[in-house]
Amino acid sequence: MLLFGGGCLSAGTAHATTLRLSTWNLDWLTTRPAGDRALPDDVHPRDGTDIARLARYAARLHPDIAALEEVDTPELATRLFPAPGYRILISGDDVVQKTALAVRAGLIVTRHPDVRALDVYPPDAPRHLRSGLDVTVGDGRASLRVLVVHLKAGCRDGGPDDRRPACRTLYRQVAALTDWIMERQDEGEPFAIMGDFNHMLGPGDVMLPMLSENGPLLAPTVGVASPCWGGAYFIDHIVLGDQARQWLRPDSLRVMLYREDDPALQSRLSDHCPVSVGLDMP
Repeated sequence: MLLFGGGCLSAGTAHATTLRLSTWNLDWLTTRPAGDRALPDDVHPRDGTDIARLARYAARLHPDIAALEEVDTPELATRLFPAPGYRILISGDDVVQKTALAVRAGLIVTRHPDVRALDVYPPDAPRHLRSGLDVTVGDGRASLRVLVVHLKAGCRDGGPDDRRPACRTLYRQVAALTDWIMERQDEGEPFAIMGDFNHMLGPGDVMLPMLSENGPLLAPTVGVASPCWGGAYFIDHIVLGDQARQWLRPDSLRVMLYREDDPALQSRLSDHCPVSVGLDMP
């Protein structure tokens, strides 16, 4: 079972910085009131007790770089990853389910324009998809380009020929992701794509080979069952490219499980568990 507790991976040596990268979908992290027009009827906004409980898990997770999905405001992310220990960046989308990044203090952060090409819906669509949050994080010697994504739901195992509308949308997003990957590889930038892909990159699946058409990628979650909420193939992934593939610490894939046994409390946490890997950045 891939379960970890505390312990910081960020203590560097004379020649390397070891980073813990995590991705965590926080399942509609919002305090908007029930009945808000932006929320589906089955979404229950979080109260202070819920946020405090999630903050305790965030402290136990103790990442150096955490991709966050379904976050409404930077203030809510800060309550889980507070200053001065962390800096919060969040996408500029006009949606509730924004992508965000928590970066440990002491790391150098450069923000790039959001990857709005991932919102493949037309401008006049009643609802929009999440853009990608694009950030470079470094320690003064080396850097990692990080793209936080939350792709279209509803196509966990379908291919590009699947006629379901969700699959057609997802693979249009894959084309936009491929363009971003090609730019990173052309520039020789180590990179990580982190977040909720809403797709199982299992054995025989075509999505990862499509993303890899311009150069090899490494995804430790491929073909592995997650222990989160009963177990299934991962849909939350950390995909590494360029030199970052060599930085992956062997056997470092971990999943943090929730300890609550009460179903009422479980529903106040998240339907996703945090997923992490370790990188040794030179």
